[in-house]
Parts: sequence; C-alpha cells; structure tokens
Amino acid sequence: MNQSDVTVTVVQSDPRFPLGAFAETFGDHAVVVRLHDGDEVPSLADLGDALVVLGGTPSVHDVVGHPWLSPLRTLVADAVAAGVPVLGTGLGAQLLAVARGGHVEVSPPPGQEDGTTQVYWRRGACDDPVLAHVVAVEDRTVPVATHHRDAVVDLPADGVWLGSSALYPFQAFRSGSGLGLQFQPEATRELVQGWTQGLEEQAAAAALAAFDEHAERVLGDGRRIAEAFLAQAAVRRARAAGGERVPA
Repeated sequence: MNQSDVTVTVVQSDPRFPLGAFAETFGDHAVVVRLHDGDEVPSLADLGDALVVLGGTPSVHDVVGHPWLSPLRTLVADAVAAGVPVLGTGLGAQLLAVARGGHVEVSPPPGQEDGTTQVYWRRGACDDPVLAHVVAVEDRTVPVATHHRDAVVDLPADGVWLGSSALYPFQAFRSGSGLGLQFQPEATRELVQGWTQGLEEQAAAAALAAFDEHAERVLGDGRRIAEAFLAQAAVRRARAAGGERVPA
C-alpha cells in the first residue's frame, strides 16, 4: 500500500521523550508538535492520518502545572471517537486510558518501573492490528524498555487488555482506534541512559546492561510497531479517500 502521502502527528511533551527509534520509520511522515517548547495542542482537523502521543514526566492529573494536558486529553478522546489511529506510549498511554474513562494512579505501591522488563502478551494481542506484527504465539513473553512511576489501574469500559508485566498489569491495551503501551517501544540506548540518570549508579548501570542484552529484540519490536502503525494510518487514509468513514 502506498504510504507516501501519509501524515502522522506526533505530540511530544518532554524533551527527554522524543521519537527516538521511531524517527527512522516515521521519517517525513511525522509532524512533531513540541508542547514543552510552547507549541499548541493541534485540532482534530489538523491531525492528518494518525496521532502518536509520546511519554513524559508530568502526571496525567497535573492539569494545573501542565495546562496543555486537558486539551490533549480531549484531542485523544476526539481522535478515537473519529476512528483516527492513535498510539500512546508511557504518558501517552495513560492519557488514552483517562480520556476513554479509565483511571491512572499516582505512584502506586509497586513503585517505579525502570530499565528493561518482561511483558507477557495476552491472547488478544495476536489479533491486534498493530501488535499482531510483533507477537509470536509460541513466544509471548518479550523484553521491553520502560520508565514510569504512575500507572493505569483501571481500563476504559471498552478496553481490551493486551499485555502485562510482573509489576503492572496494564502494559498494553486497546480502546477503539487507540493503542496504549505503558512501556517505551521507541527506546534507544541513548534514551534509556537519559531516563536512568536519576537512579543510583548501580541501578543505572544494571538498567543499561539489561537494555544492551536485549537491544536487538527491543529495537526490532519497536521498529515493527512503528511500521504496523504507519500501515494502519495508510489504510485509514485510503478508506477516507474512498469516502468511507473508519469507525472507532
């Protein structure tokens, strides 16, 4: 399918959470909105064919300290309602959950999840339009890079639970046209190194060592997720060009 005209709006809320490994796949398809630099939250009409909301350190509930969170949450809700493919990673996944009626808890008891963890893909992930491209039925436990403190504790009413880790159950879920990933599929070694700067030296070294051990799989799966999402955006564009509205 021709993807040459596909446009993906990428919302970045924190300079420490850029496109990372996704940049190679999205390339010129990505229009990056940097909220941390003062860019405004785009309108639904300006999204193009898909929306990606990246991670960040703000709490999803801190709408006073980060006033752009409220309009961004509204945008995510409106995009899913309109059937626009949405991919949220980290904070983006939490915004998707809250926008669709789920709940995010601040600093839940399991504590911060850093470095590399194992995610178990649930059965529904095998049929997901994006995750099906990375899930193998015979190998459903995979390493992923992660860096978060808050977590989704209740899925939206229509949420499909797709993946879990030992610490946090809702590592992946789908709500309509939105896919939420609590982990960071766009991670690179450089990004992981930056995320672990606040850790004790031994913990930071261990996190980097774990990433290095699993780098081939983590980077490969991240690339496949980006490619599958871009293909999903291309399908929606083709259907829209034919006058078909893609349902949420």
